[in-house]
Amino acid sequence: MKSIPHCSRLFVALCALLLLTTGTQGARKVQTMGEYIVYIGTYTGQKSKGIYAYRFDGATGRLVSLGLVAETTNPSFLAVHPNRRFLYAVNEIANYEGQKSGAVSAFALDPRTGKLTFLNQVSSRGADPCYLVVDKTGKHVLVANYSGGSVAAFPLRADGRLGEASALVQHAGGSVNPERQQGPHAHSINLSPDNRFVIAADLGLDQLLVYRFDSTKGSLVANSPAFAKVNPGAGPRHFAFHPSGRFAYVINEMQSTVSAFAYDAAGGVLPALQTISTLPKDFAGKNDTAEVQVHPTGKFLYGSNRGHDSITVFAIDAEKGTLTPVEYVATRGKTPRNFGIDPTGSFLFAANQDSDNIVVFRINPDSGRLTPTGQVVEVPSPVCVKFVVRE
Repeated sequence: MKSIPHCSRLFVALCALLLLTTGTQGARKVQTMGEYIVYIGTYTGQKSKGIYAYRFDGATGRLVSLGLVAETTNPSFLAVHPNRRFLYAVNEIANYEGQKSGAVSAFALDPRTGKLTFLNQVSSRGADPCYLVVDKTGKHVLVANYSGGSVAAFPLRADGRLGEASALVQHAGGSVNPERQQGPHAHSINLSPDNRFVIAADLGLDQLLVYRFDSTKGSLVANSPAFAKVNPGAGPRHFAFHPSGRFAYVINEMQSTVSAFAYDAAGGVLPALQTISTLPKDFAGKNDTAEVQVHPTGKFLYGSNRGHDSITVFAIDAEKGTLTPVEYVATRGKTPRNFGIDPTGSFLFAANQDSDNIVVFRINPDSGRLTPTGQVVEVPSPVCVKFVVRE
């Protein structure tokens, strides 16, 4: 009989701990389902003037326009600093101050109003920069120069301004397609989960080049092995790690496929697992893929098709990392160059570049399937979607 009070006290303690844990998780859920600022990078011209923003209610899916928040040339890809106080944009141009280079621009970010204030701009050290990312320590911005066929790192000052390049690596060579692969075309640059390696997808080389990254120096040193290969003529474009850190995926623009890799975190090595089409078997038209992202839960992968004008949904095998097609969903617009998945994993924003709109889909948490919410907003030539928690 003496054991009963002890068990009762233990039961009460466990209940209290469970209640406390549930309450904490609930508070986090409410916070993550709050409001966001959604920044849209564009190609500028007669319609667009730069970066646009919307206020997004994560609970209702409602968008409210904040208008043009930064006037800058061709901010085709954006990256947000980990402290959410700064935003960086490539300026995808081929001539910057008389040099064969594009530029990178820095902005101060107000997470309450969404306002961007220009800080400074530096040469990207290569023509047509098309992708950039802030390293996880917030000390450097890394950039991929498409036409320049190079990657570079730039130190960040305490006030968010960009310094001159701390590293520049020029790619060399080509691949089998004489029209598009006569030389290197760095199309994206991503950091490993532990911030120790950089993976650059080069469309012109059919390679994922791997660099060892030193976040204190901002240096890029070729890894050993120096790269992983995709199929000849595939044209690797964008790259994404699985949240577990065990797998990685690259979408291949020219052959409309996704290649899955295992990831050896100790050595920065990418053993190939699978290559699978992003298109339904009965599609015979022209198509180029663009964006690839893994759902925050790690259960699904999404890829965009330009031509078929759709988002392909794949289920991810949790143990093997391989992909199985789930569905192909029309983006209700033309040329979905990019899309964004909100931090809660509840919504996908498809940026239809050639129909000047963003279409919002709700994500089914069990199947990964997409359903249009009815939210469609007009944005001129949208090409990048980034979320920032609103304060």
